[in-house]
Amino acid sequence: MEREIRVGLCGCGVIGEGLVKALHEHADIIRARTGAPIRLTAAADKDPARLDLVRSHDTSVALLDDAFEIPKRDDVDIVVELIGGVEVADRLVREALQAKKHVVTANKALLAERGASLFALAETNGCDLYFEAAVAGAIPVIRVIRESLASDRFLSVRGIINGTSNYILSSMANEGAAFEEALKAAQEAGFAEADPTLDITGGDAGHKLALIAGLAFGAHVLPSQIPTEGIDQVDPRDIQYARNFGYVIRPLAVAQRVDSGALDLRVHPALVPQSDPLAHVDGALNAVAIQGEMVGPSFLSGLGAGAAPTATSVAGDIVDIARNLLAGAPMRTWYLPVEGEQRIQPLADLSSRYYLRFSVRDESGVLASLSGKLGNAGISIEKMVQDVESGAEGTATIAILTHRAREGDLRASLAAIDETHLTTAPTHLIRIVQ
Repeated sequence: MEREIRVGLCGCGVIGEGLVKALHEHADIIRARTGAPIRLTAAADKDPARLDLVRSHDTSVALLDDAFEIPKRDDVDIVVELIGGVEVADRLVREALQAKKHVVTANKALLAERGASLFALAETNGCDLYFEAAVAGAIPVIRVIRESLASDRFLSVRGIINGTSNYILSSMANEGAAFEEALKAAQEAGFAEADPTLDITGGDAGHKLALIAGLAFGAHVLPSQIPTEGIDQVDPRDIQYARNFGYVIRPLAVAQRVDSGALDLRVHPALVPQSDPLAHVDGALNAVAIQGEMVGPSFLSGLGAGAAPTATSVAGDIVDIARNLLAGAPMRTWYLPVEGEQRIQPLADLSSRYYLRFSVRDESGVLASLSGKLGNAGISIEKMVQDVESGAEGTATIAILTHRAREGDLRASLAAIDETHLTTAPTHLIRIVQ
């Protein structure tokens, strides 16, 4: 008799409904590609309306109001966690693993905060714990890092891994919208939550970068250890100046090993040259650029959020685990072993080029004085423009691109400049992609 792989779903929201639809409507395709049928046997959610949606796609599914009943069921081989959050999800995943159920999750916050102990528990119990959908939606970045490029040494991984932030900056650039207008448009289009804090402050990308750092560099990093800046301080003037200089502003996450052996991990908006492929990743799209020692550059791009793309990645993990079960293969750990000290480079030690926007008094000698103070600190200017600020009598804007400088030295110089009579507002800094 042909073996059947049975799935229990915890959380029937937008992604959960997408998964139910995929498993039901693509059942024949999945069966052919897996070698056995995969069937959703149980689903749990506290919202009866969501359970009704599950029933509308598949009437054979057992519907429950308690997700913690799913790991206890004998007719479940794989538990899918889509409830979100950390505390409840952590308890649920632990109970599933302790019950020797394999787990698929899209929960980047959970794995970024509790991943080390959860993967250890999975290994102890001989279970798989897969999470392709937790980073960049339908883009198979996890699989590429873990499997396709497993023989190579990673030099860097950088990319746009939050579609909401990219959508907002794209709207500001393409339509001339102010930040608040672009954010409202993102919410109306369904790309931003009612509370967009994690997206616009860089927190969501920080969770994902912590997972990428673990896979690519074997680093067990908490999101709180990653220097993170959001896009909420980007002004339409910055976007226009960047365009005039030959750049676009994108929300970037960066992971790379530097000469000292430390890891350079950071999340922030950045000026990207118009010649860089990341500059052409527009709207809610995500993209990841990987640099390997042997293979050189690789570039992945696609939809990073939404019901269908994310559910497709979840279903892909289910298929992968199903193949393991059918082959009698042992579980596979996702994290590389830690080799030596995994030190994160302080942001002050970053060597980079910078975009600076000064608001200054429109009077004789200010430009020369400003240039002199930067020069005295060893900050070399590459390009500079000056404009009189509209609607602000007696003030001007100076936009500067610097040559490479140490960030700690630059920030010390800017702090000293902002304490003088030269500036009328704090100086704005954005890093430039190398």
